[in-house]
Amino acid sequence: MTQHATSSGDFIMVLNCGSSSIKFALFDTPGQDAALPRKAAWQGKVQGIGGPSPTFGAAESGAAASSEALALDASQPYHDALAHIRRRTLAWLAGRRVRAIAHRVVHGGSKYFAPVRVDADVLADLKTYIPLAPLHQPFALEAIEVLLETRPDLPQVACFDTAFHHTLPQVEQMLPLPYAAWERGLRRYGFHGLSYEYQSVALPERHGANAHGRVIVAHLGSGASLCALDAGRSVATTMGFSALDGLMMGTRCGALDPGAVIYLMEIEKLSLEEVGHTLYHESGLLGVSGRSSEPRVLLEHEATDERARAALDLYIRRIVREIGALVAVLGGLDMLAFTAGVGEHSAEIRRRVCNGLSFLGLTLDEAANARNASCISTPDCPIVVAVEPTNEEWIAARHAAAQVDLAGAAA
Repeated sequence: MTQHATSSGDFIMVLNCGSSSIKFALFDTPGQDAALPRKAAWQGKVQGIGGPSPTFGAAESGAAASSEALALDASQPYHDALAHIRRRTLAWLAGRRVRAIAHRVVHGGSKYFAPVRVDADVLADLKTYIPLAPLHQPFALEAIEVLLETRPDLPQVACFDTAFHHTLPQVEQMLPLPYAAWERGLRRYGFHGLSYEYQSVALPERHGANAHGRVIVAHLGSGASLCALDAGRSVATTMGFSALDGLMMGTRCGALDPGAVIYLMEIEKLSLEEVGHTLYHESGLLGVSGRSSEPRVLLEHEATDERARAALDLYIRRIVREIGALVAVLGGLDMLAFTAGVGEHSAEIRRRVCNGLSFLGLTLDEAANARNASCISTPDCPIVVAVEPTNEEWIAARHAAAQVDLAGAAA
């Protein structure tokens, strides 16, 4: 690896832990008065944890990732995956040091609005939020707990996906439930905050004044949400109390009449666990299509598969409908930005969303859209339409660097 001229030779590690995968990235800590580089020096992931064919892949900056099969301990595959990452990281470091570890933690509840150094007390707090984010929270906390036990000297910083939305006005946070629910912490938190925080940095750099105005960012991946930003601050978002709310997603339902949930339990006699599994894992694009949770796959089959076509139609309609609602909240729109896996790479999904917003005067440059250009609107379009890759890992690494005395930390 070629070190930056201002490099300290040490690294910040970022861990993003999901139920079946662990992503990691190492960022070269900068020398004095230098900025943290935005590209990871080395990054990779373990996929398929708990499944029959787990894999490990990693690459240095600018190189293609290699991939290899893993044999994980079936009794504790997650711990074994973490141990494998640790071994491979130590080998790659070759004597260099990790100064701190940043963790993407989905939920900070009503207490944590900024990145925080994690100790046993903070970890205990964060475990109480597991019911609010059951797909993500337990796994990040498991990694933190393992490292607290094995490397208590290594600073760990939790970076929360809910924190960026702390600027939501109260009217956007409140749920129309008895007021006592608000006092107990039942409110709209918002998620994908690390992604939106990156957009609040990157979009003004690339697009100038328009990105400081009324902006909607569409984070479209397996999970999906929208965020309305005014002067770079979150003022409304589609995910709410949980990561089930808002847009239709790969396997999650998005916003749903609560009466439908009551019906499933009271009339169809589904248990609480069965309802939860249905809403998180069997709904969305997968549930409607019966074929796939990925728009790319459904686009390939929509001409001959009515359910694939219906799933895509509903997916696009929900995005367009929610963008329209956020435009009303903002009082207009200066920029629409697409990010995350689908948002960054699916020209057809972007085209259909933008066609649905033609009433705003929005027009696409089809050639620019086809090549995933950074600006895909026509020059005369009153709204800038952007495509901006997200970089949640860099945001987390930057927070960790701010939390930890890199000059004095040792790992």
